[in-house]
Amino acid sequence: MTMTMTWSDLIPLLPILLSTGTVVIAMLMIGIRRHYALTAAITIIGLITAAIAALVLMPDTNSQITPLLIIDKFSLFFSFVVCIAGLFIAILSFPYLYTLGDHREEFFLLIGLATIGGLVMVSSNHFVSLLLGLETMSMALYGMIAYPLHCRDVSKYPLEAAVKYLVLSAAASAIMLFGMALLYGHTGTLAFSSLSENSAGLAVASGSWLSTVGVLFLLSGIAFKLSLAPFHLWTPDVYEGAPLPATAYLATVGKAAMFVALVRFIEITDALSIASVLSVVGLLAMASMLIGNLLALLQNNLKRILAYSSIAHMGYLLIALIASYFVEGSLSIEAVSFYLLAYVIMTLGAFGVASVVSSSQKEFDVIHDYRGLFWRQPWLAAIFTAMLLSLAGIPLTVGFIGKFYVFFAGVESGLWVLLGTLVLGSGIGLYYYLRIVFRMLMPIKEQVAYKEAGIESLTSYGVLAILFLLLVVLGVYPAPVMTLLESAASLMG
Repeated sequence: MTMTMTWSDLIPLLPILLSTGTVVIAMLMIGIRRHYALTAAITIIGLITAAIAALVLMPDTNSQITPLLIIDKFSLFFSFVVCIAGLFIAILSFPYLYTLGDHREEFFLLIGLATIGGLVMVSSNHFVSLLLGLETMSMALYGMIAYPLHCRDVSKYPLEAAVKYLVLSAAASAIMLFGMALLYGHTGTLAFSSLSENSAGLAVASGSWLSTVGVLFLLSGIAFKLSLAPFHLWTPDVYEGAPLPATAYLATVGKAAMFVALVRFIEITDALSIASVLSVVGLLAMASMLIGNLLALLQNNLKRILAYSSIAHMGYLLIALIASYFVEGSLSIEAVSFYLLAYVIMTLGAFGVASVVSSSQKEFDVIHDYRGLFWRQPWLAAIFTAMLLSLAGIPLTVGFIGKFYVFFAGVESGLWVLLGTLVLGSGIGLYYYLRIVFRMLMPIKEQVAYKEAGIESLTSYGVLAILFLLLVVLGVYPAPVMTLLESAASLMG
């Protein structure tokens, strides 16, 4: 299928075009004259503009822009989420890098580039665009992870974390490419829609051994990107070694964009109708929920706890994705979408609190560092507690609503073994989340030299306040967002 681009096709692409323009302007600014605050402001304003464009386009846009990209309500919703998450991370990065004795401007350039990759991924309807978006994001993340090369905090190994992520990510991309090659050899197409509509009976869901092996290779690479067990081994080490803003980006935007692409691929190609693929996805979900929660019990480092927590949350999401195969027209895709939104809010909030008290010179990422935080900075501790309780799925939080929808989708589809694993994993998770809360409530034994909050930190506190409000409001009244997601899911594909 060949399509000709017209000027009208550029309007749905405004979020991508505005983000790209932001990166170009920031790059020119850095080349002409380095100015830390101005570069940050250009990035922040550009991401706000791109987010607004996605929001404005969302109600009435449903366009196939060449075979590579599809811009519909579903992709525009997650384009908005990607832009806002990138914006919040850029704001949190400003005070974090403020005292870094090195060039700081390029970090915002990398945030912009990674966001472009995420926007392409959530709009992908073709393996070529998926790979381009994924590699654009990954290349930027390599630099973000290794960025504070000359920081004074000798306990951090950003270069080691970046090299580990680079090598393993490249291997995962190669595995994905091999899977794509097998699917292309079997079907003769790389477009998701054509993979399910092949008139010669060569569709992905045909059950051919070539398509089965191709999908399994593809899922293996995606499982690495999502940190699904047993492809999770890189996650805690990379999270611990990377600077907090880079870890936050990798944990939120990186995973959300990849999961949206996976949802679109699964829904359009009906790949779960292949019995072996369905079994593998179910095993990945169970292993991730159990391994993620059990290994988190053994950690004393906040980043490693959140790393293993993210592994478990990706397992929860797979339950709703599997449920979408069993019940036609169920709320599974809405459940996946809402849980992804909740996960981004919760994880950004948790990393945001750690980022506010830390700097590139000294990170506070051990549980002991937060002892007595309630008695020193009570409202900051309250936000951190809310984020942790939401991650645990406590009522009146967005995490509880997200987990409820996932559980309901599983009940609707009769996935009792997976739901039993979810309940068990959630019970285990409650312990290590409350362990951090307990430390914050303990009396102060020694003063911890947190970073002093200057005027450059005011916007970071504003971001935390917004995330806290979203967590509570969506936990109490999720109906408007669910209505939006329901209409977006019905138009997808």
